[in-house]
Amino acid sequence: MSKQVLSREEVDKNLTWDLTDIFKSEEEFEAAVKKAEELTDEIESEFKGRLEEAGIINACLDKLRDLYELLIQTSSYAYLAVSVDQTNAENQGRNMMLGNILSQIESRISFIESEIIQVDETIIEEAMAASEMNKGYLQDILRNKPYVLHPEVEKTLSALSNTLDSPHRIYNLAKLADMDFGSFEVEGKKYPLTFVNFEGEWEYVADTKLRRAAFETFSKKLAEYQNTIAGAYQTQVQKEKTIADLRGYDSVIDYLLFPQKVDRSLYDRQIDLIMEHLAPHMRKYAKLLQRVHGLEEMTFADLKIDLDPKFEPEITIEESRPYIVDALSILGDDYLEAINRAFDERWIDFVQNKGKSTGAFCSSPYGVHPYVLVSWTDKMTEVFTLAHELGHAGHFYLAQKNQNVFDTRPSTYFVEAPSTMNELFVANYLMKNTEDKRMKRWVLSSIVSKTYYHNFVTHLLEAHYQREVYRIIDAGGSVQAPKLNELKRQTLEMFWGDAVTINQGAELTWMRQPHYYMGLYPYTYSAGLTVATEVMKRIENEGQVAIDDWKEVLKAGGTRTPVELAQMAGVDITTDKPLLDTIAYIGEMIDEIIELTDELEQEE
Repeated sequence: MSKQVLSREEVDKNLTWDLTDIFKSEEEFEAAVKKAEELTDEIESEFKGRLEEAGIINACLDKLRDLYELLIQTSSYAYLAVSVDQTNAENQGRNMMLGNILSQIESRISFIESEIIQVDETIIEEAMAASEMNKGYLQDILRNKPYVLHPEVEKTLSALSNTLDSPHRIYNLAKLADMDFGSFEVEGKKYPLTFVNFEGEWEYVADTKLRRAAFETFSKKLAEYQNTIAGAYQTQVQKEKTIADLRGYDSVIDYLLFPQKVDRSLYDRQIDLIMEHLAPHMRKYAKLLQRVHGLEEMTFADLKIDLDPKFEPEITIEESRPYIVDALSILGDDYLEAINRAFDERWIDFVQNKGKSTGAFCSSPYGVHPYVLVSWTDKMTEVFTLAHELGHAGHFYLAQKNQNVFDTRPSTYFVEAPSTMNELFVANYLMKNTEDKRMKRWVLSSIVSKTYYHNFVTHLLEAHYQREVYRIIDAGGSVQAPKLNELKRQTLEMFWGDAVTINQGAELTWMRQPHYYMGLYPYTYSAGLTVATEVMKRIENEGQVAIDDWKEVLKAGGTRTPVELAQMAGVDITTDKPLLDTIAYIGEMIDEIIELTDELEQEE
């Protein structure tokens, strides 16, 4: 059961990440910031007003790559420190200070894109031919050309970037620093409640009274902040709409999809096909949960319960390592090098503490190594979460070894494929190493209720709701808390039908995820897992050839579009087939879970 959450100062340092790999001291961080400012001075004095020839353009971009590395490392250092303790004023101050400096730097170097975009395309093509390192950057400039504004407007927008990012900061401060969930009481006993332990523990607890009481208390606290968070969100989407209009996009959705390098059809397909075809399978799974747990009514607050909560193995951080290493060994020694280093060299922040960001993520500062944030709860499901984040880590570890700073990051449409792929590797490993029916059912139900639920249900329903918000914004409307609650409730009711009661508080789940401040990110989880599922099936059928193709995809970083990366892995995402096949695969797993459940009940 949930323990008292410690402050950052009280936790075991060995279970935290080591940011000294980025900068050994505050002085070294400050020196890097100063160096970035000096390099900005150099770039501005040497190249501003002179970017008219291929040689000069490439000389400027060569220095810009060095500047980018410094900016990524300094911003990662400041952000990662805040992410593990939002209550630390010193960390907040450093992050805000750096944000202001970075805004100034971005404003000062905005001339680079503005000047290059105005030269003759033959000169840009000449520069691309002369430098493989700068080719991708220049290709993006040509692609952006129809939407670039006057240089002074671009400079102003860059200068305002820190201010324009404030809705996300306000959301995080409200959620992680101000919201105090206190405790909830069941049958005279009090239990501590935080954002982290609600999403990591109480949502999954088998005791219905505890689970629903935690949900009710959690929802009441969210409700107290709904107007503040709605205000921050309205500011975010209105900002995006304004910029979309300024740049000449047909809609805010087109504006947000543009950097992902996919068209509207790929976006709409993920949402529409899943809402139509996956919903019946998930309703069947919800009915199974209701039956097994003997619930008179299946509510939204019950959807995260485990099918067999008494069976789930507990596992320590140390015990998790062999599972992950063995499961991912299929990807070869160079990949395992990153995984082993992550454990040995403190790339991972495992602890729970006050003010720590919820969920899990991986940050990969170029020229250093990836950092992974999780909040370990000693449950076997954490192995899947950690494998997921190490999927990002392994991806960027290989990409950074093979690509320069301009070309490392793929489109967000594709970025979740390597991470969700690792969850499937873990599941396959566990399935192949047991004959126990109960263990097989646990693995399959974990994949359905965690991996696919997380990516194909939780985030996909976010995406469906988010699309409705942007349709309102595109039509000139606005969204306040009552409207956001209404849209979220409609989305949930549409997906779950009469299989699940959408109880009071469920409509507030739009307040729980930070993804709405990251553009059209939610739908990309299901897009990535679609690719991962199809590649996994190909690996099972074709073996090493498919593995080698996948490794080349990881190494390619951002040098290909999502469609091209998927093609490299043997998947055609321009058609409905991969997604429909993946949905059918989920349905087959649910049918197998039901069959195993029937067999186990007959054996009792």
